[in-house]
Amino acid sequence: MLAGVGILGFLFWRLGAGPFLDGLRLIDAGALAAALGIGVLTTVCCAWRWSLVAGGLGVRLPLGSAVAHCYRAVFLNATLPGGVLGDVDRAVRHGRDAGDIARGIRAVVWERIAGQVVLVVIALGLLFAFPSPVRAYLPVATVVVATVGIGVFVLLRTLPRDGAARWTRPLRTAVADVRDGVLARRTWLGVLLASTVVVLGHLATFLVAARTAGATAPLSQLVPLTLLALLAMAVPANVGGFGPREGVAAWAFGAAGLTAAQGVATAMVYGVLVLVASLPGAVVLLVRRRRRGPASS
Repeated sequence: MLAGVGILGFLFWRLGAGPFLDGLRLIDAGALAAALGIGVLTTVCCAWRWSLVAGGLGVRLPLGSAVAHCYRAVFLNATLPGGVLGDVDRAVRHGRDAGDIARGIRAVVWERIAGQVVLVVIALGLLFAFPSPVRAYLPVATVVVATVGIGVFVLLRTLPRDGAARWTRPLRTAVADVRDGVLARRTWLGVLLASTVVVLGHLATFLVAARTAGATAPLSQLVPLTLLALLAMAVPANVGGFGPREGVAAWAFGAAGLTAAQGVATAMVYGVLVLVASLPGAVVLLVRRRRRGPASS
């Protein structure tokens, strides 16, 4: 969180308040409606992915319940420091409801990891296809990602199946979780489709934010820049969703020949659009608190 505060403070010092406010003044009803519509699609797909993974791990999770939990999580992620507290909340709540907190937590962890893996793969593909400030480093990044993936695969394949060593137990559990919850025949295609739609939905929201903030560059230039900012959001060092995203957007837009101020304005608009798209989660919070009221009194 301190890193996020530091990034925002640095940007404010270098660029002033203008980029933080200019984009916000341009937000209109069309952008808000687009964000809400895309948010419905991405939230339902996240819930579907979570339901598939949880079912593979033997923890029942109806899609309707998953959607409500995901909306609540998105709202908490967008308003609380770190950007992951909403996911922690839904993992623990679902685990308690299912009577197995550990398995509930693992279901959320694996569905989030699956989403991040798909994000990285799509990002590498698009960054190779379009010019960007990081294009020269992509071969090295691809080799590193591939090496890590192969290393993990080899480690898991050579893991003793019946070893009693303490360090092998978590690894065997992880292998079983990935096999049953992510890569099983009945789940892997759904997980892949849902994750792809989520990534494309977030990217579309970022492009709406860029246009709303006044960016007139062609999509071939904006797509890689917004992807870099999207990747930065995986860093859990933000303040209510803001921080690394704005820093990377400022650098990427500036390095691509646009302006750092344009990057900050785009990232700020994106943050507001995501917050608006998460507002159904606030309704879920209020409804559940009202239901608890009579029971607790």
